[in-house]
Amino acid sequence: MLRRTLFASALAAPALAQQATDPENTLLMQLKDGVVTIRLRPDLAPRHVERIKILTRRGFYNNLVFHRVIEGFMAQGGDPTGTGTSGSDLPNLAGEFSPPATARFLRGTCGMARSASRDSANSQFFIMFAPNPGLDGEYTIWGQVVSGMEAVDRIKRGAGQSGSVTGPDRIQSMRVAADR
Repeated sequence: MLRRTLFASALAAPALAQQATDPENTLLMQLKDGVVTIRLRPDLAPRHVERIKILTRRGFYNNLVFHRVIEGFMAQGGDPTGTGTSGSDLPNLAGEFSPPATARFLRGTCGMARSASRDSANSQFFIMFAPNPGLDGEYTIWGQVVSGMEAVDRIKRGAGQSGSVTGPDRIQSMRVAADR
């Protein structure tokens, strides 16, 4: 039994390594404190992953601020106005919510921000500082930070419950790894 388990693990290892290093499904986000590598999750949210890649390839996220940053919760960006009230020129997306048994909001999880409407995601996203089970199944998970979380941890925090940031940090640049 142990031999069969080890053999199955050995067969699965290359597939997992390839998935983790697939340049077409890897984002590189340059922050003031370093590069953040995000593994995209088209298996969970193919339409949201495609949207993130389209906007990234347009240069949409370059120089945008993290307008809402709450200690112990998350950092949110992706609004071209920097206010949290806007999005891209593309239509909103219907939610692609994963059951908690499939994917959870843990430290480093990347999710799509939305309004009260479950089908209102557009360009804004957030990166989790800590787990938050209250988001599981309610927001779309589109990626996971696989390296550079220390740079995310250094994003300037906001004030109050809203997490509004004065003099916010910016996404210096963001690109799909395949586009070197």
